[in-house]
Amino acid sequence: MAAPRSAAPSSAAGVRADRPSLAGGLVRAVRPQQWVKNVLVFAAPLAAGRVLEADVLGPTIVAFVLFCLASSGVYLVNDSLDVEEDRRHPTKRNRPIASGVVPRWLAVSLAGVLIAVALVAAVLLTRPQLAGVLGTYVVLQLAYCLGLKNQAVLDLAVVASGFLLRGVAGGVAAGLVLSQWFLLVAAFGSLFMVAGKRYSELVVVGDVAQTRRTLQEYSASYLRFVWSLSAGVACTTYSLWAFELGTAETGGVPWSAVSVAPFVLGILRYAVDVDKGTAGAPEELALRDPVLIALGAAWAVTVGLGVLGG
Repeated sequence: MAAPRSAAPSSAAGVRADRPSLAGGLVRAVRPQQWVKNVLVFAAPLAAGRVLEADVLGPTIVAFVLFCLASSGVYLVNDSLDVEEDRRHPTKRNRPIASGVVPRWLAVSLAGVLIAVALVAAVLLTRPQLAGVLGTYVVLQLAYCLGLKNQAVLDLAVVASGFLLRGVAGGVAAGLVLSQWFLLVAAFGSLFMVAGKRYSELVVVGDVAQTRRTLQEYSASYLRFVWSLSAGVACTTYSLWAFELGTAETGGVPWSAVSVAPFVLGILRYAVDVDKGTAGAPEELALRDPVLIALGAAWAVTVGLGVLGG
């Protein structure tokens, strides 16, 4: 008679053991898997051919770390505000805040600490201009969380600005002058990724578009138009930069011009996933597609040889 009574606590303990811990939930809530986006801070130093210089590499690494802190703070605020919408989403409902593992008050408090540390450290460890870039990023992203995400077209622009500001941050932290070509490629490349992300979301949720209000404003054909246009402009401006740099290169191989091939192929490879509706998380796609990784490595090598040989 005693055995059945002892089984219940054991089962309850099993349930408690299966429930995610608060610490694990906090780690998931700051989305460390999305820190790969912040690698974009190295783009400007790489394009300038100075990424290996100590006085450039050091501030750029600091900018990378601070963008990780600031972006994680923004994610915590966003998920705290979007609890109800996330609970209606087929996958976002499993996020730590939406599932109740992490209390909203704790998420918001941690967000404030992370953002404050990032801004103060930017002034103390690099240049005040980096704090300006980080502050602009935080303000735009919080405005997005509080309402701009519901405004068609503006939501695309704000999310794309997050990628662009990451690229700008590396140059600002290292005191580099950013070229017009770099800014154009970064801007339209960012818009391409964001439009592809929205297209994938539209394909995934289908008629359940209430999970993101702006999806009700977009059609698949419109989002195809946006990512086609932005991909075309990004490829054109990158090619103009690469061939302009190629005229100044020494040696027998115009590596910057050669880098156009893996760049365009990478865009086309990514577009395959966009067209299939599987590009909802660019950072995850970039890490799980071996062909895309190989093209990215080939691009990095060729563009590096180009800028170092110029």
